[in-house]
Amino acid sequence: MNNPKKVLVVDDSMVMRAMIRDVLTRDGFNVVGQAKNGKEAVEQYAKLSPDLVTMDIIMPGEHGTDVVKKIIEMDRDARIIVVSGLNQKSLVMQALDNGARDFLVKPFENEELLQAAHKTVR
Repeated sequence: MNNPKKVLVVDDSMVMRAMIRDVLTRDGFNVVGQAKNGKEAVEQYAKLSPDLVTMDIIMPGEHGTDVVKKIIEMDRDARIIVVSGLNQKSLVMQALDNGARDFLVKPFENEELLQAAHKTVR
C-alpha cells in the first residue's frame, strides 16, 4: 500500500490489541491508535480519523455495539469491523445494525482479519 490505511484497534485485552496490530502492520496497515474501552475509542476516533476500526464487543463500561453507534453518528462513513467471541451473535447483529461493516469471531485466523480489513477499506 503506497498510502497505508490508518487503523484504530479497540479491545480491552492488551494481548488481543497487540496481535491485531501486529497482523495489520505486517500487511502494510498503519495502526495509529489503540483504545481499551468505548470512551477512549470515541476520543481516539475523533482525533485520528482512522480509515478502519476493529471493535471488541464486550469491554468494561460501554458495549462495543453502543460505541459503533456513537462513531457512526460522528462519521457516517466510518468503517468498523466488530471482533467478538462466539456466543455473542445477537450483539454482533446489533453492531451491524448500528453501522459496523463486518465481523470476526475470536479466535480468528490472521488471514480472516486481513481479508475483512481489505474488504472494508476498499
